[in-house]
Amino acid sequence: MKPFIHLHLHSQFSLLDSSLQIEGLVEQAKSLNMPAVALTDHGNILGAVNFYKQAKKGGIKPIIGSELYLASGSRFDKPNRQLGEINYFHLLVLVKNDEGYYNLCNLISKGYTEGFYRKPRIDRELLEKYRNGLVVLSACIQGEIPYLLLHDRQDEAQKAALWYREKFGDDFYLEIQNHGLPQQLEVIEKMIPISRELSIPMVATNDVHYLKKEDSDVREILICLQTKNVLSDPNRAMKKETDQMYLKSGAEMTALFGHLDSVLDQTVDIAAKCNFDFKLGTYYLPKFTVPDGMSIDGYFEQVCRDGFKKLESSFQNKSKTMEVYRERLEYEIQKIREMGFPGYFLIVWDIIRFAREQNIPVGPGRGSVVGSLVAYVMGITCLDPMDYDLIFERFLNPERISMPDIDMDFDGERRDEVIRYIREKYGEASTAQIVTFGRMKAKLAIRDIGRVLEIPLNDVNKIAKMIPEGPKVSLKAELAGNNDLVKEIQRVHRGPELVDFALRLENNVRNTSMHAAGVVIAPKELTHFMPLYRSSEDIVTQFEKEEVEEIGLLKMDILGLKTLTIMKNILREVKEVEGVKIDLDRIPLDDPKTFEIFQKGDTDGVFQFESGGMKDYLIRSRPTKLEDLIVLNGLYRPGPLESGMANSYVNRKLG
Repeated sequence: MKPFIHLHLHSQFSLLDSSLQIEGLVEQAKSLNMPAVALTDHGNILGAVNFYKQAKKGGIKPIIGSELYLASGSRFDKPNRQLGEINYFHLLVLVKNDEGYYNLCNLISKGYTEGFYRKPRIDRELLEKYRNGLVVLSACIQGEIPYLLLHDRQDEAQKAALWYREKFGDDFYLEIQNHGLPQQLEVIEKMIPISRELSIPMVATNDVHYLKKEDSDVREILICLQTKNVLSDPNRAMKKETDQMYLKSGAEMTALFGHLDSVLDQTVDIAAKCNFDFKLGTYYLPKFTVPDGMSIDGYFEQVCRDGFKKLESSFQNKSKTMEVYRERLEYEIQKIREMGFPGYFLIVWDIIRFAREQNIPVGPGRGSVVGSLVAYVMGITCLDPMDYDLIFERFLNPERISMPDIDMDFDGERRDEVIRYIREKYGEASTAQIVTFGRMKAKLAIRDIGRVLEIPLNDVNKIAKMIPEGPKVSLKAELAGNNDLVKEIQRVHRGPELVDFALRLENNVRNTSMHAAGVVIAPKELTHFMPLYRSSEDIVTQFEKEEVEEIGLLKMDILGLKTLTIMKNILREVKEVEGVKIDLDRIPLDDPKTFEIFQKGDTDGVFQFESGGMKDYLIRSRPTKLEDLIVLNGLYRPGPLESGMANSYVNRKLG
């Protein structure tokens, strides 16, 4: 058996084209004793960070790459189908180093922002500009050179191969595959003379789209979802021609290509060239512009002390002495400086300052940040943490330094103005909203696959309705604990087949969209860190919000809340009708009539207090002060509820 490494591989992030999940890939690669493996999803690297971490954890070298879409002409042109013009070819690109990663990010991004027509297309102009640090393979039979060979255009194929060789030198390879398809065998025979005449090495790959041979039928389901077709249609697009697109062993690849000199050895040589690593855990904060002659730290301190001075009179008659306040302020300033986060606080302060100056309603602050006196005096929050003995270290722990996370809430109708301000201040190319993935959860998988299998809608709906809602619901767990569900599945024609497919596709990525709140701000163009992606709504990042933070970028949650919009409208009407102007930042927190509303459980629309169970606790416990609501909010969680702590509190409170 000759050594072999998979360089052409599609995961679930080749949307609705692959059932391969990263964890299974790494596990199988380990079992096959492969020292490295590449991930080359179609036109993206959506799964790159997760793949990188999982591979490293499994002791396997990760190779980052993508199978790009190359326009047949200019990326700006749309092909004329009536004239038989081709929209795009495939081209496999692998990252060698940091420069290669930067160039791949630019290629992918420009495919979405400049060349998108059905697919994110690049062209030769971009390839030439961003060629450094990349290994290029001629791709599957949908690649430019194989296409020309299959259409008996040998001279053009040779000319194309020569162009790639001139641009990429020893980093260009002629790719061959053998899934038992006649076209692939034809390409191999016609590729050999080009390889010899131009001294371009050939390399063998397997176009992996699923983990094991028996998973080929699962990909068929995905293709039907992608093409909006049914499995029984004999004329459907992309119908299965082979079951060989799985993660083959070195022995299986040797059996296919062992007679061809060095085509398997080349995979090892290529893997040795690819040595890119993500710099996880390093922070790349955007630069906040401060007044001339001032440092970031100095300006941060000035804003804090100015804010403290404005609030000083309000601290006078509180239970904590002024000395305690000053000591707390100095302590927090010192720790924030030591951790390197003054710039972060100034960025948040500036965004909220802008919103208030534009009369955009801003939330009072929530989460652990309300434990920070610095956040309070800067106007980031509207709650004095000293009044409630809140702990700063719950927000920022000097013993375990991690990026602060301050959620900002704005009027839902004017959130776009805040986003626009951020983009104008830090640059369009350095800011973006964040991608999120829609997955095939249990219910959705049943409905999707039921349509593909043409199971009657009533039967599909009945099965789906027996599966609970919720992100943590597992179909496997439901089958183990719900006998009625199992009986219904057995009753329905093709029910067991439906569930078998659903179990194998559960949690597969189905689509992308834009995160409701996440915004990333980088110190320079985002393509230095990751590529951009076109979702159905906007141009977004290619990494999810957790991964954006892991590669060191500043992620902020800029939420648009309908509640703030409603409150804004109510305040306006009160002023117009009653002539009374209410300042929400100055309303009393001990108003008896307000607590009567809580005691009655009349809390529809009140965040955290509108569920039926919470209303019951409100009615039973009869809260009379803010601290009562704080306790209930803390107790209304699975642990305290299941242990009986919540009931014990209510009983003791009422005596």
